Amino acid sequence: MSAVVMGAANAVPAMPAFGSTTPRTRLRLTRRGRVVVTGLAALPLVLGVLVGVLSSGGAVAGIDDGGAPTTFDTIEVGSGDTLWGIAEAIAPAADPRDVIYEIMRLNGLDDAVVQPGQELVLPAAG
Repeated sequence: MSAVVMGAANAVPAMPAFGSTTPRTRLRLTRRGRVVVTGLAALPLVLGVLVGVLSSGGAVAGIDDGGAPTTFDTIEVGSGDTLWGIAEAIAPAADPRDVIYEIMRLNGLDDAVVQPGQELVLPAAG
């Protein structure tokens, strides 16, 4: 219990004795405070993922069997040439759609449109 010191007009509670237990108020966070605390807690995870992605290195194009270096055949696109026509010319027995897909993949093409004078790497015959 705390003693009350009587003053002229107001009664003021006296300081509690050392070591006495006083009720503590609970810490309350605003919405903004919760966002900041959550962001600070997630920061190490985000930084870890970022470092992992940036240090992962590039993709390997193929497996080197220690033999001769891989060579590719190339073709220069002529006026009026299409990937369909090129695919039929280099692999007449294969499905042209599969050959077009391989040409697009090897050359990093987003679509099947080619321009005259463009150099294309061709898939290996097989």
